[in-house]
Amino acid sequence: MRESWKPTDYPSLCPYLICHDPEGTISFLQTVFEANLLQRLDQEDGSLMHAEVRIDDSIVMIGGLPGADDNDAHVHLYVPDVQEAFDRAIAAGGKIVQEPLRKRNGDGVFGGVKGPSGTTWWLATQTDL
Repeated sequence: MRESWKPTDYPSLCPYLICHDPEGTISFLQTVFEANLLQRLDQEDGSLMHAEVRIDDSIVMIGGLPGADDNDAHVHLYVPDVQEAFDRAIAAGGKIVQEPLRKRNGDGVFGGVKGPSGTTWWLATQTDL
């Protein structure tokens, strides 16, 4: 097994905010909590697809989705083996949101499962490529 299955200096559990106004959310977090923007990935049209900010020792992930219900709960969890955790989640009654996959070279492998209370759990394993 890899020595580390998550990025250096990341906690295992990160809140993931799916927002209809991700730019406003990032600005709010920077202004109020002195959040430091670590990563930003944009859609082809320039709108935000994914961002990560650090607040003290925590990471908050932000996804942009016009029309999103800002009350939907999403949690990002780094695990040693994303496929194994995903399979356990499905066996326990979770609903598939996204099969585990790697979108781009350099990305980790991640997949999504909706739990019984409607929380979407994004399971991820950082991998080297």
